[in-house]
Amino acid sequence: MTAKKEIATQECSKEKQGLIHLYYGDGKGKTTASVGLATRARGRQFRVIFVTFLKPGTSGELDPLRTIGVEVLSGQPVRKFVFQMSDEEKEETRRNVESLFQEAVDACQQGADLVIFDEIVGVIELNMLDEKDILHFLETKPPHLEVVLTGRNPSQALIDVADYASEITMRKHPYVTSGIMARKGIEF
Repeated sequence: MTAKKEIATQECSKEKQGLIHLYYGDGKGKTTASVGLATRARGRQFRVIFVTFLKPGTSGELDPLRTIGVEVLSGQPVRKFVFQMSDEEKEETRRNVESLFQEAVDACQQGADLVIFDEIVGVIELNMLDEKDILHFLETKPPHLEVVLTGRNPSQALIDVADYASEITMRKHPYVTSGIMARKGIEF
């Protein structure tokens, strides 16, 4: 093989190497960034799976993602914040989270190009999914699979395993400064 062809082959294989993205922090925009990446990937005919945790599955981005061919996996059986849940509701949510994660892992084994685990850092923080399971998935994922993780406070292990780690920091927020609640079409 000529040196030029070898370099082109290496560049092509690097392009097909699936990397790990982590969008984290207390600022607005983690899910928005992942939706933008999902849209870009679909525009290039990638098979995209968008998995949303700790949300009821009614957020405004989900139907448009489905419309462009993104496979959306979501499910939150209890429609309230975790701190408001009874022990039974927390257990039901934990089982749902584990099932949803396994469904996504299985789907990724069938040829996905990009998977987005929206709010997976939160489910780890709430002890609804063992971080070891996510780290194992990241270590054993198909080599071409691009993975996005979002959430507020990732562990150092998640930051270390990520190829991209983008911290989104809140400098100002209308809820904090003026008490303006989340608005339909903007925050959800």
